[in-house]
This record gives sequence, C-alpha cells and structure tokens, in this order.
Amino acid sequence: MSREVKRNGGRDRYRAIAAERQARWSRKRPRPRKLRRFPTLAARVSDGLQRRWSPRQIAIRLRREFPDNPDARVSHETIYKALYCQGRGGLRKELIAALRSGRAQRVPRSRLEKARRDHRLGTMVPISERPAEVADRAVPGHWEGDLLVGAHNRSAIVTLVERTSRYTLLGHLPDDHSAGAVHFCLMQLVRTLPANLARSLTWDRGSEMAWHESFTIKSGVQVYFCDPHSPWQRPTNENTNGLLRQYFPKSTSLRRITPKRLDAVAAELNGRPRVVLDGQTPAEVYAHLVAMTA
Repeated sequence: MSREVKRNGGRDRYRAIAAERQARWSRKRPRPRKLRRFPTLAARVSDGLQRRWSPRQIAIRLRREFPDNPDARVSHETIYKALYCQGRGGLRKELIAALRSGRAQRVPRSRLEKARRDHRLGTMVPISERPAEVADRAVPGHWEGDLLVGAHNRSAIVTLVERTSRYTLLGHLPDDHSAGAVHFCLMQLVRTLPANLARSLTWDRGSEMAWHESFTIKSGVQVYFCDPHSPWQRPTNENTNGLLRQYFPKSTSLRRITPKRLDAVAAELNGRPRVVLDGQTPAEVYAHLVAMTA
C-alpha cells in the first residue's frame, strides 16, 4: 500500500481516481517488447548467446559498450523473458540450447535452493521413515535438535531436547556453526548420554547437518530429517527454543556466553515443572529414565 501511495504522488498528492486511471493505463496489453523494437539489439544478444555467454554476461557487456545509450542495452531479465515466455519473442527459440542450463523454462529459485541444500545433505532419511515409537513418545531416547542462532548469524547454540522427558542439552558454538563444528558439538553431547537414551535425532534440513552420515556411524544415533518448511515436526525443540529466547533474545551475541552460564540456563530449564509432565520437572523424569535403563 505504501508503494502504491508513493507511486502516485505521496500522501499529500495521492488521489484515488487518478491512481486508478494510471493503473489502467499501465495495464494495457500488448506492450511492445524492447528486443522486438530494436532488431540490432536483438541481433547482438543472439550473437552473445551463440557464443555461450550467459544473459547476465551479455547485459554487463552491453552496459560497458553503450554506457550512454539505453536503447542499445538490455537487462538479463529481459533476455530470459524473451527466451522463456510465449508471445514475448525477439529471440529464436533454438537459442535456449545455448544457455548453460539448457532448460526451456525457468525453475523457481526456491526449488533450486532446496535442490542445492538437499544435495549438500547427501542421503537423508526422511521423517516419514521414523519409527512409530518416536511419535508416541512411549520409548525414551529420541531427541529433537536445532541451532539457536545469535546476532548477525555469527554464533549459535546447539539445542537437543529428549521427546519423552523434555530434558534439554545445550552446546556452545561461539565462533563457527558450520557442519564440522556442529558435528563435533553433537558428538560431545551424545557421549554424555547412556547408550539406551541415544536412539535417534530429528533435525530440519539446514546445511549444518551435512555431516549427519558420519555422525550416525560414529554415535549410532540415526538422524531423521523433517519435511521442508515444517518446524511443527519438531514441536518439543521449537517450544524449547522459544523458552531459550527468554535468556538469549535474537539481538544477543552468543559469543561471550560462558560454559558455566550455559549450564545454568540448561539446569533452570530442566528444573521447571511442566504441565505436560503433570507437574514434574524434565530433570526428574530424565533421572527416572536413566535409572530404568541402567
């Protein structure tokens, strides 16, 4: 709405009728395309594509060669539209084969990013293959994990929560939350657990878990990955991260947190009585589970 008002003179000069008239005029179709109006420009673009230049490289080159002539320049987005969109011609269809991708239509950026992210994660075991015993919380030892990221994305805390007891473990990553750093931190945390209470870990599809296969081999803890954009599949961990934000707001740098401070926060969380545990604390329930599995 603010952009619409600004487009039509700002708050003081905005008039609804004039804005409607302008919108109707801007909507008129068909509109002449630049590569159709300037055949010489279209020829230069075609020549660049035949030489296997990318649309962005062509656009940059034209801007350098004709800095003062906008009619002799074109954006890379216009080139892509001329190639991909029907009715927006100006370029021969066979030139699509010269593109690096070789695709005849665009792929949404979100899909490309997902493909790249999933490729970095290697062979993932999806949450749909997670045993039913995890979902009903009947068997202890199944954990949910995530990163709590600090200010400017420069530091983080690894958060692990046991699904049955809601018991929380925290690991500090003051300077680096790459896949290697997360792998090392997870190994340190898992080594503190009894074997029967380290069965599985559910995580989202963040690239910090790129070493998950190595982690599973070394720890024996199977990692299951949530579906894309589905934080509700880690409800216990999401709730715990919300509680942690009381101690570490989003604007907080986590670099200066001491291990003593982190242990104190974890102890306070694990000492809170929970309604879902009928008034018991996670520490009490976890201690009972440890005694049962000893």
